[in-house]
Amino acid sequence: SQKAVESAARAALAHDFITEMPNGYETIIGERGLRLSGGERQRIAIARAILKNAPILILDEATSALDSESESLVQSALQNLVVGRTVFVIAHRLSTVRRADRIVVLENGTITDVGAHEDLMKKLGTYRRLYDLQFLEVDHPRAAPVGD
Repeated sequence: SQKAVESAARAALAHDFITEMPNGYETIIGERGLRLSGGERQRIAIARAILKNAPILILDEATSALDSESESLVQSALQNLVVGRTVFVIAHRLSTVRRADRIVVLENGTITDVGAHEDLMKKLGTYRRLYDLQFLEVDHPRAAPVGD
């Protein structure tokens, strides 16, 4: 129903940008229609998953190609999606998995760490090393080389 579609879009943080489209929920998108940004496409996919109401979800690099602002919106929308579901998240961006009940770290095809974020941060293993690399880079980006 239209009400269910709009409810799912709101939960996926997609309703506002949908209503700003030329024909709102009736706008044609894709190759012959309006083009969406990566973040908008992801939030539409999240709305579809909410509508489907599947008990198990697999999210493969859900935020990998997004800018920081879009990633933040998608992360918020994902929080609405995962409630009451079993979700497998495949991610290189560890911000995507921080809230997971259980994180499994694979390195060269071998499980090296298993646990919640807080536990893995205390272990000083692969997860902690990768986390520190990612977030130190965000907090203190390397300086760009100076031109000639």
